Amino acid sequence: MKSTKVISLVLGLLAAVATTAAFAEEAAATKVATVDMQKALQTVEAGKKAKGQLEKEFNTKKKMLDDEQNAIVKLEGEFKKQTMVLNDEAKEKKFQELQERKMKFQQQLMRSQTEIQQKEGELTAPIVKNLKEIVKEIAAKKGYQMVLDKNEQTVIFSQEKDDLTDDLVKAYNAKNKG
Repeated sequence: MKSTKVISLVLGLLAAVATTAAFAEEAAATKVATVDMQKALQTVEAGKKAKGQLEKEFNTKKKMLDDEQNAIVKLEGEFKKQTMVLNDEAKEKKFQELQERKMKFQQQLMRSQTEIQQKEGELTAPIVKNLKEIVKEIAAKKGYQMVLDKNEQTVIFSQEKDDLTDDLVKAYNAKNKG
């Protein structure tokens, strides 16, 4: 009976040691790299071009919105000056017109923000998709089993030598010349 317990204990210890050794060997063989996808997106030529398009569209919308906001401020000033000379009915009408214009401005502002976000998605989605494919290729070539995005808040530490961002930018630009 005692020998059975001893044999069971020895077999259990051997199994634990074998499992630990296998896990340690697997962990040592796992290579993990990082990439800064945001930096890559902003650095590749297509990303720079997309950013330029977005800025152009943003500036156009911003000018239009600034002009409308200035017009509203001017109307508010005029309304304040006229309140003493206008009768109640005229005051109410002007006030309602001003409120409607402010509401339309707010709707226009929200619509413009949504349009810019959609445009950003349209312009960057294909680039990000291509970047991810290239990350897979680089990782396979360099023997990495896993690549983490530095911008995701799960990366606590990474060594610079394991950062594939520069390789990614070079490979993307080489593949997408023109």
